[in-house]
Amino acid sequence: MQVTPELLSRFTLLKPLPREALEQLAPHAELVRYARRAVALEAGVREGKVCFLFEGRLQGVGFTIDGREVGLYFVEPGDFCGELALFDDNPQPEFVIATTAASVVFVARNPLREAMLLNSSVSNIVGRKLAERVRQMTVQRTLLGLSNIPQRVCGQLYLLVNEAQRKAGSSEIVNPPTHKEIAIMLNLSRETVTRVFQALQSRRIIRRDGPGRLIIADLASLRHFAEGEDEL
Repeated sequence: MQVTPELLSRFTLLKPLPREALEQLAPHAELVRYARRAVALEAGVREGKVCFLFEGRLQGVGFTIDGREVGLYFVEPGDFCGELALFDDNPQPEFVIATTAASVVFVARNPLREAMLLNSSVSNIVGRKLAERVRQMTVQRTLLGLSNIPQRVCGQLYLLVNEAQRKAGSSEIVNPPTHKEIAIMLNLSRETVTRVFQALQSRRIIRRDGPGRLIIADLASLRHFAEGEDEL
């Protein structure tokens, strides 16, 4: 499928660009489809491109010294990853894999970098994304340091709730991560995550609404477990 300026304009990072700039980027872009668990960006490789997610979901993944997979972040449709390529020629630090079937648009680094330098709005979006990643990974590292496993899982669940929903007292997570994906984020087994979910469901703190929706019915209790004020 040909990548058009219209397709590029759907992505948050590229929306501020004028039509002319999008037309110049389009020949340097390609659309690639991936099956579930396929690798979109390879760690240790100089990719020379930035990845924009059109459909599906991606996950940034690293590995511990003993070879265990650890999830770092998720990428949702309209978002991007691999942005460090815009700043240096060093290898991609983490793997990015498709957690579902996914359609990805790759844009070559050099023309995208030129567009970024000419448009302060694009530079600001990249800067905010980098700051968000640093904060997210700092929190993730804190979760990994918790010895209380249910607290670790509850903390991860609470992080999936956006700020606006936290004020409302209840939340709905659309297309939530699977137990396996959460396990990867927390360096746990899938079975351990499932047991914590079952405990939360038995207390009516969470409930499933089909495969694509997780309802947090009692957000205050989830927060108490996440912060260690109560034990599950």
